[in-house]
Amino acid sequence: MKHLRNVDDVMTHAVISVDRGTAFKDIVEALRMWNVSALPVLDQGGQVVGVVSEADLLLKPRGADTAHDTTAEQLMTRPAVTVTKGATIPTAARLMARGHLKRLPVVDGDGRLVGVVSRGDLLKVFLRPDEDIGAEVRELLVYQLIPHGPGEVHVRVANGIAYLNGSLQDPAMEDILVRAAGTVPGVVDVKADFTAPVSA
Repeated sequence: MKHLRNVDDVMTHAVISVDRGTAFKDIVEALRMWNVSALPVLDQGGQVVGVVSEADLLLKPRGADTAHDTTAEQLMTRPAVTVTKGATIPTAARLMARGHLKRLPVVDGDGRLVGVVSRGDLLKVFLRPDEDIGAEVRELLVYQLIPHGPGEVHVRVANGIAYLNGSLQDPAMEDILVRAAGTVPGVVDVKADFTAPVSA
């Protein structure tokens, strides 16, 4: 299974959007048809200039039937909170949490819409098989962090929990290994039980 590290790995690539001139009723219909709570608003160059949500529609101007004169340009929240496709999954999660958002438009380096990422998408990392997570933890710890150092590290993953054990010459390495293992997508907790190597 592919390592799930960046937004590009989990986002939805097929995205429904509207332009600045899209009418109120057409926005409502698009939200209903695609069963989403918000839509990115794009300019003519495909750049995200705002987001129009169900909440924005409910706050439309009052008075005589203004719905048919009201457009996405008038309703949208701007500037849009977006995330780049190369951003890490934790970065996207923090943006969502900070803004109390359910989904984020994903943009390329020029600000053009390339996808959308939802809370559910970000949770995909926790569906990785334990074997895949364990292989990545092992590669990171055993082959990158201490390939030539003294000591021995064993890795086992069960239900997303990484169990590390073995022997380390330098006890300070334990904290480094635990923190490194915790950065692997899909790891929900790390438990370590290292001992000092037995002298010959």
